[in-house]
Amino acid sequence: MNDKTPEQKPKKPGLGSLVKSILAAAIGVQTDKNREKDFTRGSPLAFIIGGFVFTALFIFTIAMIVGIVTS
Repeated sequence: MNDKTPEQKPKKPGLGSLVKSILAAAIGVQTDKNREKDFTRGSPLAFIIGGFVFTALFIFTIAMIVGIVTS
């Protein structure tokens, strides 16, 4: 009999968790604990792509607001 228990593979974060982490990091309130958890469980590529998408949407939103206000 083996006394060692097999280590379970960490569960990958879902889309909601990914978005929450990206938004928290974008406004600067991401904790070190959550950041470490994100990068040990999830793929860095998913966070990089999510960051680019968030940045593009943020710039587009600001440009639209400025366009509406200045017209």
